[in-house]
Amino acid sequence: MHPSKPLNLFFILTVMIRLCFADLPSFREAPAFRNGRECPQTTWSSLDKEIHNPSIIHIAMTLDTAYLRGSVAGVFSVLHHATCPENIVFHFVTTHRHGAKLTRAITSTFPYLNFHLYYFNTNLVKGKISSSIRRALDQPLNYARMYLADLLPAGVRRIIYFDSDLIVVDDVINLWSINLRSHVLGAPEYCHANFTNYFTSKFWSNPAFAASFKGRPRNPCYFNTGVMVIDLWKWREGKYTEKLENWMRIQKRYRIYELGSLPPFLLVFAGDVEGMEHRWNQHGLGGDNLEGLCRALHPGPVSLLHWSGKGKPWLRIDSKRPCPLDSLWAPYDLFRHPSLFSNS
Repeated sequence: MHPSKPLNLFFILTVMIRLCFADLPSFREAPAFRNGRECPQTTWSSLDKEIHNPSIIHIAMTLDTAYLRGSVAGVFSVLHHATCPENIVFHFVTTHRHGAKLTRAITSTFPYLNFHLYYFNTNLVKGKISSSIRRALDQPLNYARMYLADLLPAGVRRIIYFDSDLIVVDDVINLWSINLRSHVLGAPEYCHANFTNYFTSKFWSNPAFAASFKGRPRNPCYFNTGVMVIDLWKWREGKYTEKLENWMRIQKRYRIYELGSLPPFLLVFAGDVEGMEHRWNQHGLGGDNLEGLCRALHPGPVSLLHWSGKGKPWLRIDSKRPCPLDSLWAPYDLFRHPSLFSNS
């Protein structure tokens, strides 16, 4: 036996043990981002339960161990391009399981970040979730966006919701300041998509279900729920969480869709959304939900790149099989690549 083989086996076993018992990923500390001179000097506290401060930008994201690397890159991109980064408050939603570790990860990576953590009670949705075409879409935290109005303080009137697989390459104030008019929700709409494909034949063959979209201000169009601007006050007044939950109960009984948390949003809001420029959600960069193949950008300007779909840029980069557009995500990746044989 060659004398080096036992040594190699020892290193392999050491690496496997480290991977099995590894903590959360380690990240480089982000620089401190400061406001420009033109920014209003203001602060926000969660104790200001009834006070709405329009100078503060509120952004909600979920935090979990599988997507933490994407979340960190997303936060970094927002701060990097913001004129008034100190006027941004992040609202992170997670579960009790890893809350303390995730908080430490965010605090050590962004020491100057103004953020608040909220625990999502997964029991609210566990009995309502139906299996979908991709397992990741079935995770309870994927449904937390439906409960932002219940989780966040009453003083937060408006919220931007971001998925954890995107980067912003524009000043987020331009997204924050869109006029929602009478609408509860704003998002880029894609009316060229075949809307009927988002629901099963059982849905369209049921006259009561198919009539759900009648009476809307406009014809229903697909929109991606990974980027939304939401008026939480109007959401609460209209009891929209209850409306979404109702469709989830119907789904459990009749199986009217296959795509996780998206279809309930379409059923409740499609045709009554404040449309936004497509530049604010160049989505689908993760390919489809089955193979995650490489895709090109949609025509037009870009303010936000979104790797919705199966393929995630950090996984493809680590596997040495990146797609061309993954190179646009890489500069915002603060992941600290460990040395496998480091003693530290």
